Amino acid sequence: MNLPSFTGFQDFIFGDINLKLLLCFCLAFVISFFLIPSIVEIARAKSLFDEPNHRTSHIHKTPTLGGLAIFNGVAISLLIFFDFSDFPKFQYTIAGLLIIFFTGFKDDIIGIDPLKKLVAQLIAVIITIVFGRIFITSLHGFLGVWEINYHIGILVTIVIILGITNCFNLMDGIDGLAASLGILVSSTFGAWFYLVGEYNWAIMSAALVGALLAFFFYNVFGKKNKIFMGDTGALLLGFIMAVMAIKFNELNISLQGPWAMRAAPAVSIGIMMIPIYDTVRVFLTRILKNRYPFSPDKTHIHHYLLRLGLSHFQSTLVLVLASIGFIGISWYLRTLSVAWLLFILFIVATILSYIPILIVERLMNKEEEKS
Repeated sequence: MNLPSFTGFQDFIFGDINLKLLLCFCLAFVISFFLIPSIVEIARAKSLFDEPNHRTSHIHKTPTLGGLAIFNGVAISLLIFFDFSDFPKFQYTIAGLLIIFFTGFKDDIIGIDPLKKLVAQLIAVIITIVFGRIFITSLHGFLGVWEINYHIGILVTIVIILGITNCFNLMDGIDGLAASLGILVSSTFGAWFYLVGEYNWAIMSAALVGALLAFFFYNVFGKKNKIFMGDTGALLLGFIMAVMAIKFNELNISLQGPWAMRAAPAVSIGIMMIPIYDTVRVFLTRILKNRYPFSPDKTHIHHYLLRLGLSHFQSTLVLVLASIGFIGISWYLRTLSVAWLLFILFIVATILSYIPILIVERLMNKEEEKS
């Protein structure tokens, strides 16, 4: 018996990249959107909540397994729409994502020792780098250095992926912030990948944006089904952003044309400027005060915005607008050298970051004087 042929239908779906991107985005959104209510129900039944404490910015206990929905939305969409024949080593990136996912998942449910958590991340990174062949090979002229050898490239890439992964994890402090920054950053990378014809990476961006957008709805506007992404989602988000940034830099080594980025490393940092700069600032502040860099406190920029009286949504909006500004600066000045663009970005970031900090400190000093 002859089975019906679906070749024409498959060619229609997978032959048009614009339709493929749209369907990938929609599928990731639908999966994440319809999974979250079930996850919230399970979390309530098993008492899997994030309890409010002196370090958190929320006042109600809330489920923290939103990353489970994000992961499923991204993973299923990639398995359907990603062209593995065009990128056969991508399976190792998926393997790294799975390790990151289960590490965050365990941390959200029962907690995990920080050292074990770091080791698990390191294993995921090494698999992605060594077997997936995703690593830095050039510094694009930064400090006069262009091509770097394999071993130095591996070490630099490990630091980059671990750093960016944890930057996004640390930014997950108020409603909508990590998700909205993830949507913005992934959309920016995805648009560039699309423009230069790297459609597989554009598909990955579309899947992540779709899953994050569904999560954002529940995280910000959800009442009955409000949920946090937890470490499961935040680590996953940071890991994917780091991999995209590395691919962005590598593609720009020999790229010609209007979308070539001479200062690619600085541009990629500019695209992710808010989480990167804020994490560096907080860590340096803690070290200067003789404190452990990872010791929790309320010194992130979003905490200062909250202390100025802004709501979670308003604080998120301010930081998203600032991030759009940094992306605009980076793209406009993409023909500068890496060093000059980095210098400009960090000067602007320092000025903008310390405006709310200085205002809060001045208000605190006035209150102390009155008392």
